[in-house]
Amino acid sequence: MEPYRKRHKKLMSEINVVPYIDVMLVLLIIFMITAPLLSQGVKVDLPKAASKPVESQDQETLVVTVDREGRYYLDDRRISSEELHRKVAAILRLRPQTPVLIRGDRTANYGEVVKAMTLLQSAGAPSVGLLTEPPGKP
Repeated sequence: MEPYRKRHKKLMSEINVVPYIDVMLVLLIIFMITAPLLSQGVKVDLPKAASKPVESQDQETLVVTVDREGRYYLDDRRISSEELHRKVAAILRLRPQTPVLIRGDRTANYGEVVKAMTLLQSAGAPSVGLLTEPPGKP
């Protein structure tokens, strides 16, 4: 009877990168499809005014958009006035120093922009700013 011999297998020191390449290609396709969707926003024709630009701060700014039909948008997502009040109030409870700005379309009803300002102030915004474009910009 022969003594039992162990066969020594040589350890494989190479990494199989094929699964990683597959995952990378799937992620690439997902990002290629979602990237154009993320860059879309609400088309607003801002009024032109000669004013100083707002100094950029490190904190995030809340921007509420009022389009020409008087609809409200928060972060480029359409939102009702009740939901806007609730979300802004919740954000300002967590971060009370968050700046709040309104992007009102040039052709929007002035009453809708004022309504948005009062809505934001009742939600707890200490002050509400208005966004404009420089006069030379088309």
